[in-house]
Amino acid sequence: MVKYIPNDVKTTLEFGCGVGRFSAMLKSRLGAEVWAVEIDEAAAREATKRLDRVINADAFEALGSLPDSYFDCIIFNDILEHLVDPYGLLWAVRDKLTPHGVIVCSLPNARYCDNYIEFVLHGNWDYREAGILDKTHLRFFTYKSIRKTFEQLAFEIIALEGMHPSGSKKLKLLNAILLNALRDLKYVQYAVVAKPMRTP
Repeated sequence: MVKYIPNDVKTTLEFGCGVGRFSAMLKSRLGAEVWAVEIDEAAAREATKRLDRVINADAFEALGSLPDSYFDCIIFNDILEHLVDPYGLLWAVRDKLTPHGVIVCSLPNARYCDNYIEFVLHGNWDYREAGILDKTHLRFFTYKSIRKTFEQLAFEIIALEGMHPSGSKKLKLLNAILLNALRDLKYVQYAVVAKPMRTP
């Protein structure tokens, strides 16, 4: 996800930072001032050793502690799918961005080929300890729903790219026969870079 972070950022905010390794990398590489929000107390305590400021709170509870118009980049790496209301949070953080600020996030693809086959052909929707059907996921996204989500929240999508492609030869052949209609099934995740439209 580092490649999606603009090189000229001065301030970043990461939601769900864990122990802070990703933001610490940004601090080291870009010299940015890095903030984070982390709900787990032990992880937040560890992250404070690496980052400029860590708020140990629920994402929505943390909003009141965040300055407006301050962050050049707000990061959601595999976090939005765990929230009851990711849409409300995306709307709320618009005010925390600088005029040229962007949102960067990664989201699992519910239509990934393995998941798609299990659901469509076998009727299985089995939650697991990790992955697309992680048992802690509350929201599910596809390429189309990601695009709709950001557009309906008045964001301009700068990039929407698939990550971790499947190497399945059967999928490649089927996709060729269907004129690329199943191209979105190829990716485990999607990366998004978006910025608020100033006149929503």
